[in-house]
Amino acid sequence: MEKIQRIGVIGLGNMGRGMALSLARAGFGVAGFDNGESATLAARAAGIAVADGLPALAATCDAFVLSLPTSAIVKAVLFGADGKDGLAALLKPGTLIVDTTTADPQATRAMLPALGERGLRFVDAPVSGGAAGAQKGQLTMFIGGAPADLDLAEPVLAAMGSKRFTIGAAGAGHTAKLINNLLVASHLLTAADAFRLSEAAGVPIGQIIEAVNAGSGRSGVTQYNYPSRIMNGAFDSGFTMQLMRKDVGLAMALAEQLALELPLAREVGRRWKESAALLADGEDFNRITQLQ
Repeated sequence: MEKIQRIGVIGLGNMGRGMALSLARAGFGVAGFDNGESATLAARAAGIAVADGLPALAATCDAFVLSLPTSAIVKAVLFGADGKDGLAALLKPGTLIVDTTTADPQATRAMLPALGERGLRFVDAPVSGGAAGAQKGQLTMFIGGAPADLDLAEPVLAAMGSKRFTIGAAGAGHTAKLINNLLVASHLLTAADAFRLSEAAGVPIGQIIEAVNAGSGRSGVTQYNYPSRIMNGAFDSGFTMQLMRKDVGLAMALAEQLALELPLAREVGRRWKESAALLADGEDFNRITQLQ
């Protein structure tokens, strides 16, 4: 099995740019590509070589990391508008693709046969930890893939993630990330209601949160989001309302596809969907706690 030397990062937003820098620090040659002018300029300013297009990137890299907004964009990048002129058609058999997008697991699994026909290796590894984690190479990764593909991908994944969990076969990583984000979306709503009750009863959040976080009611939201993003008014996680609404919507779609009746999750999905009329797409996702 050949050693990976040069990695192409496709999608150079806050997350992709941070991952590219972490890969470079780990000793990989790195080049990137992004359709957006601002992302391209920011990447170049950070010292990342940016290719003029996918053919140029494919010609110089032996593995690829995708950091893209949606499954539809992943599919368009890999297969093009007609299924023939995307990145996959440009790659030699054995090339590794690591998809860090928070994506629809059903859409991911639907792409696997076409990738397999071309002899391409695929690992899904969506991430948690935000732009700061990407910059530091300290992301949490939810990983799916075949054992041989995971072995090849391990040095790449290790450069980006300090906490890496292999969930199962390809597509399992995307499923696990949706479950994680559904829990975060739910915890934000329940914590907001609980702390609103506390405030109304005359006990400010600042007086109760340390005790909650020492007790069984704690969650990542109460331990981190509230002190670091919400109570201080920062709302600067870098993760937007639009992205969380997308992820919650994907979780709801998966439940529907599996014919599951999940009443509490359905209510969470409704609240996040309806928030679009009250909070702009670009707002920090933690602002959901400000809605009454």
